[in-house]
Amino acid sequence: MSVAEVIENARSEGRTLLTEVESKQVLHEAGIAVALAFLAHDANEAAKAADKAGFPAVLKVVSPDVAHKSDVGGVRLGLDSKDDVERAFDDIVAAVKAAQPDARIEGVAVQKMAPAGTEVIVGMSKDSQFGPVMMFGLGGVFVEVLKDVAFRIVPLEPKDAREMVREIKGFAVLEGVRGQKPADLAALENLILQVSEFIEAHPEVEELDLNPVLAYPDGAIAVDARIVVS
Repeated sequence: MSVAEVIENARSEGRTLLTEVESKQVLHEAGIAVALAFLAHDANEAAKAADKAGFPAVLKVVSPDVAHKSDVGGVRLGLDSKDDVERAFDDIVAAVKAAQPDARIEGVAVQKMAPAGTEVIVGMSKDSQFGPVMMFGLGGVFVEVLKDVAFRIVPLEPKDAREMVREIKGFAVLEGVRGQKPADLAALENLILQVSEFIEAHPEVEELDLNPVLAYPDGAIAVDARIVVS
């Protein structure tokens, strides 16, 4: 499905929040590097999806009523076989039903587990005065605790992306500390610019979060994605 079709489908169901599977689908269509996820409605479908995505696999509950998936047992990591995936599917459904009995469960998202990298966040929110504003920072606990982020107004020029990456206080982490290899800064800058272009092309997108994006010495990939449309 095209970006417009995915968004129209969500609207026809009365939703403004795209599922993780939908969010990744539209970003992938735009050429943005994401860990693609496949929606599975039962344990057998999940096993087949994992075979397609590759092992080790990650399973995450897909529900419009669950905000923090891991808090309700809705995430399973590092699944190495189809049997593991089938068991994990049943475990997730049981755990979510126990934690949130009224939650609607649409299935689980199945994706390949990405190797560990440096976590960063790329996001966009709309300001009433300035319109779409892009954000970049270190991901995970850094963004929540240290609020170490840089902002720019869309559309961005290459210079803006370069500055955003370098002006956060945690830039030294991206340069490589304590024997860690430096992150691929060009890949991060390119990702920021691609997201800026995506936002420009789709003004109906109200919010966008790629968190975390895993930065490697050679490239970067978004492993979680969230999109809200008007």
